[in-house]
Amino acid sequence: MGCYDCCMKCLGGVPYCSLVATLLCFSGIALFCGCGHQALTETERLIERYFARNLQDYSTLAYLIQYFQYVIYFLASFFFLYCIVLLAEGFYTTSATKQTFGEFRSTLCGRCLSSTFILITYLLVVVWLLVFAFSALPVYFFYNMDTTCHTITVLTEENPASINQLCIDARQYGLLPWNALPGKACGMTLSTVCTTREFRLTYDLYIATFAGAGITLLALIHCCLQLAVRRVDLKEERRQEKDQRKSYELYGRLQKDIGGTMRSPYAPHISDSLPPD
Repeated sequence: MGCYDCCMKCLGGVPYCSLVATLLCFSGIALFCGCGHQALTETERLIERYFARNLQDYSTLAYLIQYFQYVIYFLASFFFLYCIVLLAEGFYTTSATKQTFGEFRSTLCGRCLSSTFILITYLLVVVWLLVFAFSALPVYFFYNMDTTCHTITVLTEENPASINQLCIDARQYGLLPWNALPGKACGMTLSTVCTTREFRLTYDLYIATFAGAGITLLALIHCCLQLAVRRVDLKEERRQEKDQRKSYELYGRLQKDIGGTMRSPYAPHISDSLPPD
């Protein structure tokens, strides 16, 4: 076997669909976890500096932020291991690998593992839909805040007296309790907040987190569809093997009935070709 044939055989054993899904999942999770962790830290700084004066007012929020950061650590570890397992399963079920190591997925253990992967991936898609929707909430909050600041900038030139009526109340979004003071930012104070580095950085980080959640959801849907297609292909292969086995059994039965040699029914008998006595 030449070098070219060896390279083509190796490339033929690469599960490209599984590889694309794994890369998408890795990039999405890295974007979601990295940016989400830093965005939560910056959010705590913004609340502490501009929306709350007492530590007790945002102590619950600080605890929730710390809890979500631990959840992010778990998600990063879980998806890293799960994507590696899915990629390994994809490598093992390619045609080139099956020719070398045999039909693992045709065994009972292989079918159970394939069904388990489909079920787990489907549940992850459902859960990640909720995560995707939840990650849109901080983007919505900061979008409203940025829009209000833009309105304040416009009204400063036209009607400066009305800008103090424009406020962003963190208590309305559940970030702070209702007895927190000041709990909101209005007028020029809000405009000053929007021009700070912390606000712009946090806003961009939440957008990146939302994009990472979307990429991860796309990767999980791709994995689920790919596993389902493999399952259908497995059933088709099993059906073809069953039909082929029946054909072999019928062939052997006919061979046994005829006497051990299969020949065409139109071929002349040996007795017909012998000369008469």
